[in-house]
Amino acid sequence: MSETNLRIHPTAVIDEGAAIGAGSSIWHFSHICSGAVIGKNCSLGQNVLIADNACLGNQVKVQNNVAIYGGVTVEDDVFLGPSCVLTNVTNPRSQVSRKSLYEKTLIQRGATIGANATIVCGVTLGRYCFVGAGGVVTKEIPDYGLVLGNPGKLSGYMSRHGHKLIFKESGRAICPESKLSYVKEGGRVRCLDLDEETSLPSDLSVGIQSYDSFKLGG
Repeated sequence: MSETNLRIHPTAVIDEGAAIGAGSSIWHFSHICSGAVIGKNCSLGQNVLIADNACLGNQVKVQNNVAIYGGVTVEDDVFLGPSCVLTNVTNPRSQVSRKSLYEKTLIQRGATIGANATIVCGVTLGRYCFVGAGGVVTKEIPDYGLVLGNPGKLSGYMSRHGHKLIFKESGRAICPESKLSYVKEGGRVRCLDLDEETSLPSDLSVGIQSYDSFKLGG
């Protein structure tokens, strides 16, 4: 386990063999199992479980009461909301051991999973996608896709700053907060001003207006 600038609450349990990157924080009553991999500058809230063979990238934020099981890969800059649920077996039975059959779930860079959402295993959640609170995801989500409801359905697209993108006839949309431009081509959305693998510049990485102010046109 790395020991550089870690903040680990005394009630947290860190098993031998866990790998934790520099600058990460692990809070009350969380459990990091042997074989788990956590990147740099991550924040894990209260009562979080990172199981064997689960992998988190850098700058991942995991809110309270989230369990990340083996077979789940979480890339950089992902936000996992309070009490969201991840799974790793589609057809679990107590009497049947399927530990060698864990299904892979990939949560790609910048994705957001809202509070109490459920992600059924074996899917890929695209870069910067957004799953609304309480949503149930059973299918893959494209980059920037907004999924709402149970079962979850694609309801539009969200910018990197978390605003719904309104595409004009030209296929272009502008995020009201960042002013970054996006294009939709053949059902695929990408940012025109910033590569998806590039971090936000410092002047765009701090919010200064509430979400409601944008809804009201402020």
